[in-house]
Amino acid sequence: MDERTPDRQEKQRAERSDEVPPFQPLERFWPYVELPQQPTDEELAALDPDLREVLYGPEQRWFSFTIVFPRFEADDYGRAVELARSASDYRETGAGEAFRHRARFRPGEVLRMRDLWQIVGRLDLSEVLVDERPVPYARELWLPLAWFLIR
Repeated sequence: MDERTPDRQEKQRAERSDEVPPFQPLERFWPYVELPQQPTDEELAALDPDLREVLYGPEQRWFSFTIVFPRFEADDYGRAVELARSASDYRETGAGEAFRHRARFRPGEVLRMRDLWQIVGRLDLSEVLVDERPVPYARELWLPLAWFLIR
């Protein structure tokens, strides 16, 4: 009798159904069941400004300067972090060598921004962003122009 006959196939199926399969899937299929449907405020803040505008439309925001700087070995590092945290928007991004402090200052906070820049401006890895975007001559031109807002 051929093994491919219907009786033989039914017998093989019955034998297999009694065995415990070597792999049993979990009851839930998707491991991220608890994810919220809407992004959190932290996730929205981390979005690139251009992407945020495309997704949610143009928003009214204040003109701002963002100073981005890494960790560094100096006596005034603590003061720099304190000034950065006093900004209207402060975030820490990255890890290890890519860790950065990001402090966004609005026009009313120019004095604190200048004090922070006097500490971290000497670092080659420090960046200045205008409205969260890299702009040519931001360090050399745009940032010093902001000092005219100091009364």
